[in-house]
Amino acid sequence: MSVLTLSTADASSDVDAYIAALLGFVGTRDPAEILAATPAEIEAIISGLTPKQVVQPERPGKWSARHLVQHLADSELVGGYRLRAVLAQERPPLTGYDQDLWAGRLRYDEIDVREALEQFTLLRRVNLRYWRSLSARELQRVGVHNERGEESLDRMRSLYAGHDLAHLAQLRRIVGALTG
Repeated sequence: MSVLTLSTADASSDVDAYIAALLGFVGTRDPAEILAATPAEIEAIISGLTPKQVVQPERPGKWSARHLVQHLADSELVGGYRLRAVLAQERPPLTGYDQDLWAGRLRYDEIDVREALEQFTLLRRVNLRYWRSLSARELQRVGVHNERGEESLDRMRSLYAGHDLAHLAQLRRIVGALTG
């Protein structure tokens, strides 16, 4: 299992490796710029896929492009809630979730990839308004994640940017396996 595959069942043992991997993707780049660029990058990656390719996983038991884009939309929804909670409350609890359970129970197999991308793009645009407007003081506000502990908004922003980069690489790999 990859360090980037972190379910709630194994989160406590692999959380440090997961965080390091995501932050490593970002490096010295501006997280807000990464977040801003992701919707167009997804569009560019999936634009040439046929309807059959969009729903085909790279291999059995893995996600398809459709699953991945809907995961990003749902992750953006969760991230937007966390951002608002940390801005509005003092040290709010931040709950993790099992992405595979969400994919199954929220019926990712039934979702149109274009609708998923529209959801993601809209949510990202709204959330970016907040991310770009935060003061240095606001970036230091914290929430308490049930798997990762105390996290500042500054760290959360970098983790979300790394999450984007990790999934963009995964999406390129999926498309490459289907078209290459």
